[in-house]
Amino acid sequence: MSMPDPGHHEQERPKPALPLNLSRNQPLVPVDTVAGRALMAVIAILTFLAALSAGAAVLAARASDQWRGAISNEMTIQIRPDSHRSIDNDVARAVAIAQALGGIASVRAVPKAESDKLLEPWLGTGLDLVELPVPRLIVLTLEPGASPDLASFGPTLRREVPTAILDDHRLWVRRLSAMAGTIVASGFAIVLLVLTAAALAVAFATRGAMAGSRDSVEVLHFVGADDGFIAREFQSRFIRLGLKGGAFGGFAAILAIALIGFLAGRWRTAPEAEQLQALFGSFEIGWAGYGAVLLVALVVAIIAGLVSRFTVRHYLRMLA
Repeated sequence: MSMPDPGHHEQERPKPALPLNLSRNQPLVPVDTVAGRALMAVIAILTFLAALSAGAAVLAARASDQWRGAISNEMTIQIRPDSHRSIDNDVARAVAIAQALGGIASVRAVPKAESDKLLEPWLGTGLDLVELPVPRLIVLTLEPGASPDLASFGPTLRREVPTAILDDHRLWVRRLSAMAGTIVASGFAIVLLVLTAAALAVAFATRGAMAGSRDSVEVLHFVGADDGFIAREFQSRFIRLGLKGGAFGGFAAILAIALIGFLAGRWRTAPEAEQLQALFGSFEIGWAGYGAVLLVALVVAIIAGLVSRFTVRHYLRMLA
């Protein structure tokens, strides 16, 4: 009776199975999972919101530049009606005084019909404005880089034409600058908040991915795998997710901005569109705005990679 060969049983003993993630040609981090697709959707939504905020900030900055450029080189004189004075004579006298001021390129008295037309968006058409005390306007255009002597011009104008009011638009420029600065700062604050939310989402997703790959990470860690190798595996995965989500969100934001600009162009003939165009311009954010949108999408991908790498290294330090 032959004795069984011990070596034969050793060869037939089944080898312990490695975790699936450590099998040949298998990624350490699962590529296509429900959690990964959900994270990409969250990143896309956050990128869309951040890109819209950045585009709105650029739009507000461009509109503010247009406003300031339109009024910073002009001054306005209002001639109020007075029953004891001839408003036409007061207008002619104010025009003559303004033409004598140095640094003035042109002086134009706005006709009464044009002044009345400016009130139509608020009062409607077909109204008789003869009985209303509508002031007459005189527009002064400054020469480029000129600084008229307003300290002496204002008192002279009030002395010669008591019903005249000089508006040099400096107060409006300061208010527009403050308002535009507030809008731009609010837009970038929203962008920072959205990027922070994206970073937190990536951090939680990374911890969830590591919890799902805990056995594989522990095996690699205890057999001496470098922490940098493990971190790079997770980082590359989440950078790809960030790039995909950022691309989808940024593309959607560009489409939304382009659609708003298209609709604004179609509504340009409506009376309401004139007011919107006066406030926001032509709803064009320009190359700077589209560059800001693409930058937001790229920053989201970079944040996804950095946050995942930091989270993995922190986990490995705790494991050690």
